[in-house]
Amino acid sequence: MSGGWEPAAPGVLTLPSGRRVRGRGRGAPLLEGPVPDLGVYLLGRRPEPVPWEERWVRWPDFRLPGDPAELRSALLEAWERSADERVELACHGGTGRTGTALACLAVLDGVPPAEAVTFVRAHYRPRAVETPGQRRFVAGFAPR
Repeated sequence: MSGGWEPAAPGVLTLPSGRRVRGRGRGAPLLEGPVPDLGVYLLGRRPEPVPWEERWVRWPDFRLPGDPAELRSALLEAWERSADERVELACHGGTGRTGTALACLAVLDGVPPAEAVTFVRAHYRPRAVETPGQRRFVAGFAPR
């Protein structure tokens, strides 16, 4: 195992439990530094392969995941592995879908669903979770 992300690294969100995950946009160049052990990619079509383990969740831009149960499964794995591995979540731009998934991950980590969007906006990106539908999705996301 490689250990987690450095807390000050770009895009890193520290959850209340102390676990750290990285959010980013796959449309931008790969960030310098260590690569993830697991990437969860939230895109409308299968992304180009990467040289680390990955999971793809079908999720069209500005919409909701095609299969919410598949997203939950991917997020549970991401949460578990983020205890001692580098895990990243990414969509194309790193804001809407990524922010929504990070907010759902925060719910899994114990943040109340009604506070998760505010938490992610305060600690990841101020415009994370872009659409009203995405905000409703997070508000309805059930904790473990």
